[in-house]
Amino acid sequence: MPAQWVVLALALAGLTAAFVNALRFMVATWDHVPEFSYGYFIPVITLFLIWQRSDQLRQLELRGSWSGLWLIVFALALGTVGDVSAIRFISQYGFVIALFGLSVCAIGWAGTRVIAVPLAFLLFMVPLPQFMLTEISQKLQLVSSEIGVWLIRQFGVSVFLEGNVIDLGSYKLQVVDACSGLRYLFPLMVLGLLAAYFFKGPLWQRALIVASTVPVTIFMNSLRIAVVGVSVEYYGSGMAEGLLHDFEGFFIFMVCIVVLIAEMSLLARLGKRKEPLRDVFGLEYPDPFPKGVAFQYRRLSIPALASCIAIGAVAVWLHWLPDHEPVRPKRVAFSQFPMTLPGAWEGRPDRLERDIVATLAVDDYLIANYARPGTPWVNLYSAWYDSQSGGQSTHSPRTCIPGGGWAITELAERPVDLGRSSAGFNVNRAIIQKGEHRQLVYYWFSQRGRTLTDELAVKWYILYDALHTGRSDGGLVRLVTPVAPGEDIAQADRRLTDFLATVQPLLRDHMPE
Repeated sequence: MPAQWVVLALALAGLTAAFVNALRFMVATWDHVPEFSYGYFIPVITLFLIWQRSDQLRQLELRGSWSGLWLIVFALALGTVGDVSAIRFISQYGFVIALFGLSVCAIGWAGTRVIAVPLAFLLFMVPLPQFMLTEISQKLQLVSSEIGVWLIRQFGVSVFLEGNVIDLGSYKLQVVDACSGLRYLFPLMVLGLLAAYFFKGPLWQRALIVASTVPVTIFMNSLRIAVVGVSVEYYGSGMAEGLLHDFEGFFIFMVCIVVLIAEMSLLARLGKRKEPLRDVFGLEYPDPFPKGVAFQYRRLSIPALASCIAIGAVAVWLHWLPDHEPVRPKRVAFSQFPMTLPGAWEGRPDRLERDIVATLAVDDYLIANYARPGTPWVNLYSAWYDSQSGGQSTHSPRTCIPGGGWAITELAERPVDLGRSSAGFNVNRAIIQKGEHRQLVYYWFSQRGRTLTDELAVKWYILYDALHTGRSDGGLVRLVTPVAPGEDIAQADRRLTDFLATVQPLLRDHMPE
């Protein structure tokens, strides 16, 4: 076997060893998160695309470049950061960057440009962080529910929409995470990118093919919801469950592919060319090696050899590095939070449904309604995560509230003065409305001694503290109180502020700094 293939194989083995934790987590996500189950196909597609361009590589004078080492060093640094902080997607993106660096070391920038798109395609095998997946899923649920209800009404079916719950009268159809459309969207985007890659047309047409996958997915998913709703109305609730429900999902995805092909066929006939689709869809194979030409191996790339040695050294060092265990401070469980509070507040504990707890992935939580004589109730909800580095983290009420059918009419950051009992801090203050009912909401994120209101700041400090202190624990506190008809909103503000001044000192034992 030529020396360059041995070096390349050793370098790939070293990269796999250096990023083994991130790769193991990525494959586990492909196994357990249906939205990313297509991940197994991405490396295979990349290899095919590289092979497809092998004839172009043969025509170039390929010389390895030392600048690729800097990409590898940067990628290995990302891998180390991801391992230490247990934020896996950082390491996973680092692995893809390392492959780019290895390519530059082995075949230089000229060769890497030829296979840049196939290598970049590997980015689609990296699962999105859980907080991003949740945000996108919740927004798609709401949009799909609204369009689905509109379609149901076109069939003359009376239906009422409350958040992502479709009330048909005899049956309530909930548009859960599995019905958000993400299981269509991500695979269809991958297919759209592949189609645009092979499509021989202007850049705007190729961009349109990729961009159209989003509205196509949303509309077709809404159509699926509408079909389920109409079927339930006329044939019973069994149409929303079991094998038939799953088959509808598969059928709709196939229809999405047909729509994508029809779109490309239409674009091929626009303009002056007016060619059939088969003539503009460039799925070509590489030219065979010319007969009678002597086959010669290229000389070993010294930068590639150096990168192999550097990767191997880092892989050995990481192998002997002790596994990182996040620091988990001592805290009191929410089960011991008092139901009787100073100021005559009496609480009644509540429980979340099992599927909601599974979606939130909380390690501990508290939900209770408190009231005192002559005043409306105040709902206290607090969620706690022992570690937020592995992808699970606090869910922002800004994205969860609309799922319950409430519209956010006002949302702003506001300071609260807690008097002598505790130092004041800023909270997110929201007024939400459903029909004629209004509620006032305060919420904030308690993150290792910090009180934060911005979701992006929460993510930044998770990374920062994981690297500096080994901690990524944290939680969320949310207070809700009804605003009675004719009640001054300032009175509801005083009620929440009074309750907050009472409860904030008690939360410290349960949400350690």
